Amino acid sequence: MSGRIKHPVFARVYAKCAGPSLEKAGIGVHRDRLLAGLTGDVIEVGAGNGLNFTHYPPEVKRVVAVEPEPDLRALAEQAARSASVPVPVEVVEGRAEALPFPDASFDAAVACLVLCSVADQGVALREIDRVLRPGGTLRFFEHVRSDGAGMRGVQRALDATIWPLLAGGCHTARDTGAAIVAAGFMVTELDCFEFPETRIPMPIQTHMLGTAISPH
Repeated sequence: MSGRIKHPVFARVYAKCAGPSLEKAGIGVHRDRLLAGLTGDVIEVGAGNGLNFTHYPPEVKRVVAVEPEPDLRALAEQAARSASVPVPVEVVEGRAEALPFPDASFDAAVACLVLCSVADQGVALREIDRVLRPGGTLRFFEHVRSDGAGMRGVQRALDATIWPLLAGGCHTARDTGAAIVAAGFMVTELDCFEFPETRIPMPIQTHMLGTAISPH
């Protein structure tokens, strides 16, 4: 399976508009929560343009950031060189379904707004488990399927038509929590919430943030 996925238009829009708008809405607080307490060797799957890098705690030994989209990966490489990044970050080409690392290479894995876009959640999660050391942790922060029946209908319609094409393969209606459990992970912490808080409901507003333990 090739590591490269080309979404140049989405990459530019995300880097210039979507990413900054999320930062303005306060996503940094959730990035801090996602990464708090991590130590050792960490793999970040689908690192995008590297917006998590400045949020890693200094106790982390190193971060290997995997990103398949070349334009986003180039931006992540620039971000990794910033003096404000508190830990060593290596940016590599690869995709979640075929991580280019041996078994049991990392103490923890981070999936941040990426499991909505992978081609196969089950395969990706099994790959994450494969590269984790025994007892390793998965930290996840994802937008997921809505609890409301009406919004779920909107999400299904978007996923079947224009949304994945416009948003770099993103899907709005995935039950990512169930996929994590189905892959054998034991969820130890889970927080579900709406972000950003807006008066008008949005199809990517329902989020979950949590920790799961590798089954091996």
